[in-house]
Amino acid sequence: QVQLVESGGGLVQAGGSLRLSCAASGRTFSTYAMGWFRQAPGKDREIVASIRWSDGSTYCADSMKGRFTISRNNAKNTVYLQMNSLKPEDTAVDYCYLELTSSRRFWGQGTKVTVAS
Repeated sequence: QVQLVESGGGLVQAGGSLRLSCAASGRTFSTYAMGWFRQAPGKDREIVASIRWSDGSTYCADSMKGRFTISRNNAKNTVYLQMNSLKPEDTAVDYCYLELTSSRRFWGQGTKVTVAS
């Protein structure tokens, strides 16, 4: 099993920044990728960003490119999401995930991001 612990959410003014962290523990030796999804009120869950564990290659959704950056610390099995220039429409619950090479996914409990206008 894999456990994911997220931190870093909160309330911020528009234009501000937050950094989310997600620490993985357990059977992480077969990690393929880690990343973040988010779910805004009344909307479907959408991909934010991901990072492939083998080579560090990243993906970021178009609406967040240039504002959000995903990174990792291999030694700590931790992934980070740096969110800059936040907008009210970024208000959501952000969920960390870890995907194994078997394609099985594990999810964090979610951390709430609220951007005030």
